Amino acid sequence: MGTKILIIGACGQIGSELTLKLRGIYGNENVIASDIREGNEAIMSSGPFEIVNAMEFDAVAQAVEKHQVDEVYLMAALLSATAEKNPAFAWDLNMNSLFHVLNLAKEGKIKKVFWPSSIAVFGPTTPRENTPQYTVMEPSTVYGISKQTGERWCEYYFNKYGVDVRSIRYPGLISWTTPPGGGTTDYAVDIFYKAIEDKHYDCFLSEKTGLPMMYMDDALDATVGIMQAPREAVKIRSSYNLGGISFTPEEIAAEITKHIPDFTIAYEPDFRQAIADSWPASIDDSSAQQDWNWKHKYDLGAMTEVMLENLTKVLKK
Repeated sequence: MGTKILIIGACGQIGSELTLKLRGIYGNENVIASDIREGNEAIMSSGPFEIVNAMEFDAVAQAVEKHQVDEVYLMAALLSATAEKNPAFAWDLNMNSLFHVLNLAKEGKIKKVFWPSSIAVFGPTTPRENTPQYTVMEPSTVYGISKQTGERWCEYYFNKYGVDVRSIRYPGLISWTTPPGGGTTDYAVDIFYKAIEDKHYDCFLSEKTGLPMMYMDDALDATVGIMQAPREAVKIRSSYNLGGISFTPEEIAAEITKHIPDFTIAYEPDFRQAIADSWPASIDDSSAQQDWNWKHKYDLGAMTEVMLENLTKVLKK
């Protein structure tokens, strides 16, 4: 019997790609995808799938028991911009789903838990450049508040009950396989779609807004890396800073112009500008590098090239 993994929120931006990556590592039959709705063809046809509402403890518990699950990756969440439109629901989803999984692990029904945090845990009082692992955290969004609270609970469950929970603070994630999902950093995905289709992009952030970003392949490698690390190597049980590449809308537009010379961009900041202004511009992830040998591979140039190449193929279909 190999490791049995349940992914909750498998149809989201990260979950959909993580599911396929983990199936490639552990075998299709050993990675159970689950979400509140069915996913794309690749997820549905490549391995087991369960309809699971992450907010219902019994539904999560039944899936864990049915498949004799060892590890849970809890990817279900309402992201930053979407959460601001429905704060109460965002809090319920983001927090209750975490408690369900932590409590199942506390009862010994799950051996290991992955729960993603985010750069949204930081706020306007946090040092913006090279944000350290330990620093002021006063998030100003519902999403950030829920993630900061979740970090505290993860650490508490590890210290109090020995729950092997592991977490990383994702920066903005960029991928060509799934469309933008309601996050403030999603401009850096949408810009590629618009560049290919319209040769123009209206950006909802100002041109000088620097934010930490990461190509999805790097984020998936970090997720698998921390989960495969020896238990004693994971020294931080709240969440690890994860850095990648930091850039502004102006800089990514310039990179795109190298491939699409007639691409243009206009700046029309909206409510998401205030969210972005409260977040770091760059991240210090030296703790992750030291503890479990984390290192990102993609820089802005390499990411832009692979995004344009693959998205062009997808959009021409």
